Amino acid sequence: MRSRDKTNQELPLPDEKVEVRRSPRRRRTVSAYRDGDTLVVMIPARMTRAEEKHWVAEMQRKLQRTESLPLPRSKTSDLTLLDRCAQLSSKYFDDSATPASVRWVAPMRTRWASCTPVDATIRVSRRLQEVPTWVLDYVLVHELAHLRVTPHNAEFWALVRRYPKAERAIGFLEGLSAAAGLEIEPAED
Repeated sequence: MRSRDKTNQELPLPDEKVEVRRSPRRRRTVSAYRDGDTLVVMIPARMTRAEEKHWVAEMQRKLQRTESLPLPRSKTSDLTLLDRCAQLSSKYFDDSATPASVRWVAPMRTRWASCTPVDATIRVSRRLQEVPTWVLDYVLVHELAHLRVTPHNAEFWALVRRYPKAERAIGFLEGLSAAAGLEIEPAED
């Protein structure tokens, strides 16, 4: 490969496969993620082998630390999910969007969540138990907005956009859907 191309290198570490990806486009940042049983660490191409070794170990420690944290209760319990909806309703809807129930359900094929305004129930796909809290909050705000305005019209989107990270969360969910090969389409305007 030419020096401008990304190069992949496997580093043997105890108990874990590691793939180091060097990129000439990457200047200072180092990032890592798990791909199956492999830790993928992305580093700038200019890093020395000693710096690479340091950052692989550092990123391995960081990922292990975050992976060992228990999921927040809001991501595992229907009752705390309902409590979170109450907090979001108070903050963004002046307590005017109150669901009768909110519960985790088996992964949905075409949606992240759904709302039935007639009986004020919200169902949230278990796929969202692993997303950042701000993304889950967006989904809950979206469903709470349906308790006030059913169709995806301008009034509905005005309510949803009260949540400051709405656009960012929509992008996150679109990326998650594409990366996982899901056929979950964003809600239409």
